[in-house]
Amino acid sequence: MVKIADIELGEFPLFLAPMEDVTDPSFRMICKGFGVDMMYTEFISSEGLIRDAAKSRKKLEFDEAERPVGIQIFGHAIDSMIEAAKVAASANPDLIDINFGCPVKKVTGKGAGAALLRDIPQMVAITEAVVKAVNLPVTVKTRLGWDTNDQPIVEVAERLQDVGIKALSIHGRTRNQLYKGEADWTLIGEVKNNPRMHIPIIGNGDIINAQRAVEWKKRYGVDGLMIGRPSIGNPWIFREVRHLWETGTELPPPDIHERIRVVKQHILQSIQWKGEQRSIREMRKHFSNYFRGFRNVKPYRMRLVTSNSFEEVENILAEMAVVYDGAENLLANA
Repeated sequence: MVKIADIELGEFPLFLAPMEDVTDPSFRMICKGFGVDMMYTEFISSEGLIRDAAKSRKKLEFDEAERPVGIQIFGHAIDSMIEAAKVAASANPDLIDINFGCPVKKVTGKGAGAALLRDIPQMVAITEAVVKAVNLPVTVKTRLGWDTNDQPIVEVAERLQDVGIKALSIHGRTRNQLYKGEADWTLIGEVKNNPRMHIPIIGNGDIINAQRAVEWKKRYGVDGLMIGRPSIGNPWIFREVRHLWETGTELPPPDIHERIRVVKQHILQSIQWKGEQRSIREMRKHFSNYFRGFRNVKPYRMRLVTSNSFEEVENILAEMAVVYDGAENLLANA
């Protein structure tokens, strides 16, 4: 049984990675339905929470059905992170997660996210302060290091564990890689197999399908897997991983009717949370992936990503249901 503090997550937990403008409550609930064991909010700026910024406060919201759920915060100043952690804790999540892995310039340029991989003492100090400030489990998500010449993750893991974190998620890239190239899981495995480590180690990066998920779970021995970008428009990946792990057999891909049902559910849940226009606009990043692999689907996909209302989307989906009905053989090896 994998546990984060007292949170029981089963023998092989699957985590949905926090992703900005993706893992809002509507998408989290979709993924929960397909077998995610632990989820997180989109990452939230410590300064935004302290200033009571509306966008930051909105990200604290979650449904009780999402539990267990963590609120992820980021920042570079100890005092701000302490105050932000207290605000986050007041929303009553199951844990607080600290982001030391975001590689984008607007975050690292302010000394936050993966930038702390160049200042390990500050990273450790922030973590220790947050652990002491809240009565919730604190976890961390980070990367291997800043670049290929600086990958201190084994030392970092030990030091973060020593100041009280209850789990560590590691993305198998450096900051300078961004999301390019291949994730290197060898160091993730080294952290997991370090005899000094006793907290759960969660592997993240390039888990593009169930086969890879199961293979890497076995090869590197991690306690759980965290899936991010491959889940966008593809929440079935969690169901597929679980099925392969438990049965040794692969599930067929979802047919057009299941895809359409989930797309509608996703949009309607999003509309309840943020309104129709914004929801339709933000769904565009999901549309392309929801129907990836269907032959000759590009014209429909283009119409979906330029649609402006739920009614318009419904009409397009109705056409697709007829065209692709019973046509699983139209799925390309994409």
